[in-house]
Amino acid sequence: MHREMSTRFTQFAKEKKFLLGVSERTVEWYESSLKWLPNENPTTEELKQMVVAMREHKLKPSGINCCLRAINSYLHWNSGAEGKCTPMCKHPRVSRLKEPQLQLPTFTNEQVKHLIHYRPKTKGQRRLHLLVLFMLDTGCRISEALTLRVSSIDFENLLVALMGKGGKERKVPFSFELRRAMFKYVSDFNRKPEMLLLASRNEVQLGRRDTLRDVKQLCRGLGFEPPIRTLHSFRHSFAVNYLRRGGSVFHLQKCLGHSSLEMTKRYANLLTEDLQAVHPKVSLLAQL
Repeated sequence: MHREMSTRFTQFAKEKKFLLGVSERTVEWYESSLKWLPNENPTTEELKQMVVAMREHKLKPSGINCCLRAINSYLHWNSGAEGKCTPMCKHPRVSRLKEPQLQLPTFTNEQVKHLIHYRPKTKGQRRLHLLVLFMLDTGCRISEALTLRVSSIDFENLLVALMGKGGKERKVPFSFELRRAMFKYVSDFNRKPEMLLLASRNEVQLGRRDTLRDVKQLCRGLGFEPPIRTLHSFRHSFAVNYLRRGGSVFHLQKCLGHSSLEMTKRYANLLTEDLQAVHPKVSLLAQL
């Protein structure tokens, strides 16, 4: 059951923020997840009852596992162990629940065509369209797109420096088509190097909720219903198409900024039509 943050929990969140440089959203995730713990030093039995309580509150396995990642991180930290958590650690930990293997939400090729060929008229529409093109072409997180400054774009070498989770910077390539769209937007609206590429009328960062609302409205205006997890679906679409067109999973990991290859391998489970298209080429019955 949710409870107030204890001193120990608060110290954990502070160290993650000030010593490891995690984002405010990550700190909020830690704080929200840790409120499920019954106390600062839970026993294995208490951890089991905590998971039961989560299920009784109708949380989905994916949502519970999200909380458990934060809780296991706290349990490791609370034990005083150094480095990453390993099977050799003696502190209590919670096993993740089995999740159904759902298809990652993506935009269809037809929907992507509609988004790319959309013809915006106003400045706000052009800003939204550029955001869509940027996410489709780079596979970035929405937070990375909304915090991007013009100075981080290398127009000559077609590279953009993105600030990812934990303050980690990575350079991601982009297409000549995206370069043309960004260059025209920067030129038409006099975007200076120190400015955000995409900003509100008051030159402040766009809000995630407002952006989600605008993207959904754009999709519906183009005649289709947006996929679930709409903003993250751009990232999924980029990743699936990257692999579908022959890109390496190792290079994809660098583009997406994943800390481990396991996270990237999820995208190797391509869509059903990809499997159907490949099967005649690998079937023994079709060759013998």
